[in-house]
Amino acid sequence: MRILITHNNFPAQFRHIAEHLGRTPGNQIVFATKTAREEWVIEGVNKAVFTPVGKEAHGYPLARGFEDAVRHGAGLLQLCMALRKQGFVPDVMLGHSGWGQSMFLRDAFPDTPFIGYFEWYYGADSPETTFDPKPRTEAEKAAIRLRNTAILHDLVACRAGVAPTGWQRSQFPVEFQPKLIQAHDGINTVYFSPADEGLLPIKQLDLPGADLTGATELVTYCSRGLEPYRGFPQFYEALPAILDARPGCHVLIVGEDRVCYSPKLPDGQTYKSVMQDRVTVDPSRVHFTGPLPYGKYKQVLQASSAHVYLTWPFVLSWSFLEAMSCGCLLVGSDTEPVREVLRHEENGLLTDFRSSERIAASVVRALEHQQELIPLRRGARQTILDKYCLSKCLPIHLSLLARAAKDGPGRFKTP
Repeated sequence: MRILITHNNFPAQFRHIAEHLGRTPGNQIVFATKTAREEWVIEGVNKAVFTPVGKEAHGYPLARGFEDAVRHGAGLLQLCMALRKQGFVPDVMLGHSGWGQSMFLRDAFPDTPFIGYFEWYYGADSPETTFDPKPRTEAEKAAIRLRNTAILHDLVACRAGVAPTGWQRSQFPVEFQPKLIQAHDGINTVYFSPADEGLLPIKQLDLPGADLTGATELVTYCSRGLEPYRGFPQFYEALPAILDARPGCHVLIVGEDRVCYSPKLPDGQTYKSVMQDRVTVDPSRVHFTGPLPYGKYKQVLQASSAHVYLTWPFVLSWSFLEAMSCGCLLVGSDTEPVREVLRHEENGLLTDFRSSERIAASVVRALEHQQELIPLRRGARQTILDKYCLSKCLPIHLSLLARAAKDGPGRFKTP
């Protein structure tokens, strides 16, 4: 089978699919991406880099996002036409929708079915938008809706689509939901698993810039970016109360000092710098590790006494499910994406996203009652094994691709 996969970043959500397809005899895989990432090599997968066409958009403000999406789509279209001249015509295409690069796939390969990966649909009145109570102008609301333009093109063009969680699928217009299958990317539960005997001893951690001398407990927080969408300000505001209540506690904050989803601050400020100026904590007990390689990141989860995950009503993070798979004692925000997975007092503790006091109280409770709350750790691990394990999720994706390749680009029919 010949498969074209595309994602702006390589390999991102398609890592497990690409690895499986790449090592399957008889497959020919091309992964079209905007970022080469030479350190990432997947056996049997040919990386092909495309470049957005033309200059960055500087036209009418409301049109800039779509213009940028068209540049991405045109760039991938050029690459696809070059692949076609070389004799590569895929049996099925898989693409992440959102940046626009997949908009013209069916123009390049009109007889090839396209499977879209759909993470989020933006709404001016959606829970994501209204979670922030600040008023928005009509132009700002219009800009939010226009972020869906490329996504809508893909929803029409795709033979079927995948949304990773039920909450995320529910955000899409009801007209398109019959086309969308809920299937998470899957968590490698063999790799992301608890330490062999209870928690990984803190002394075994070797992290950059983190002196854990004297630490008897670890509160962990992991996020791609330290930003409001992932509750970083609320978490940081909770730290003084946590540190005061638990003298042996240290805090590990894993992630980059950048914004992935939230509004950027003016004058080059970051949310980390703002919170450090606003909240006083003992720097010898609060450690910013920056991003970590998978091995060290897993060790952080395995050593965690309490793991905090906070999010707006938005896309659910992989790190949340990976922490559950490692048997972490989760303190999660009582928001829609988290409630889909985390059940209070069964596989974790829910807390109020907006209240640093309640976040602190929930973390302190978790630290004070480690033995009593061991069943929650087991419940977290079991939840991932039951519903999000790679061995259960990956076959759904592979079956969808195989079925689409066999049936061709005709109208999708639900199983």
